Amino acid sequence: MVGRARDIVTPRVGGHPITCAEDRFEALLSPERSIVTIQAEPPRPALSRLVGERGGGGLRRVLAEIVPEERRDATPLYLILDDISGASLVAGWAWSQWDPNWLTNARSALKGFDLEKAFRSREGICTGFAPGSSAFDPATNRSGTPTPDLRNAEDPEGWHDFTVQDGSVGLRRARRIDVRLEEAIVIDSAFQDSATTPGGGRAVVHEYRLMATADPVSLRLRSIEAEPRVLPFVECPLAADNLARLLDTPLPELREKVLAELKGTAGCTHLNDALRALAEVPVLVNHLRASR
Repeated sequence: MVGRARDIVTPRVGGHPITCAEDRFEALLSPERSIVTIQAEPPRPALSRLVGERGGGGLRRVLAEIVPEERRDATPLYLILDDISGASLVAGWAWSQWDPNWLTNARSALKGFDLEKAFRSREGICTGFAPGSSAFDPATNRSGTPTPDLRNAEDPEGWHDFTVQDGSVGLRRARRIDVRLEEAIVIDSAFQDSATTPGGGRAVVHEYRLMATADPVSLRLRSIEAEPRVLPFVECPLAADNLARLLDTPLPELREKVLAELKGTAGCTHLNDALRALAEVPVLVNHLRASR
């Protein structure tokens, strides 16, 4: 896994974006999603204590113990470390684009690991895996949706550098959180999980867009709307109906509020990741105010 994140401000007068903060990490995970090695740039020696931890919900608790200052300061590093759980959960799906027998072969690779049991254990974990969902039907199409490149040739600095994945199996989670200051804090956020394909190009399994506003003084959420774009199961979009539960929540508290209000079949694992990341918005607002 290679994680990259940056906070940038686009100057009002035009020109190159101003980089306010930037972080990177590289990690090796086992097939069971346990962290084997991890290092960050700039270096954070404390991350060595993550070795042996597994990508999952419990990783957030470990991060709070090991690097509490990263979460407190809403650094770009914390955002991508928090994403290890969700991104590693999806990563195996990338093989579906290259191997029609990927699930069978995965069972063989994970000796002593009951993949079927692990899959069934997800029942009730989110809207898409609600009891009786099409997720449990072997005939459900899980192939993803073809997608163009996210990068805009007319805006080459709109994204940081992506890792080169052409010609090999690879998954990418791309996330953006765009913020501007008007009468309210206006938020336009999106994320996409995509994989390479043998014929070139990419296929998408998850894609959401979020539009929200918040009070510029209290930072309380005034409005929020999710636009489901690509999701694997027909039940998945239902999670977007429950976002009103988050209204009036201060942005910095969203990481806890989302997990409390949108747990189980009331939420979507990947939509929840996107919602929780909005806790970073106050830092982006501070960058904007400092640039004026």
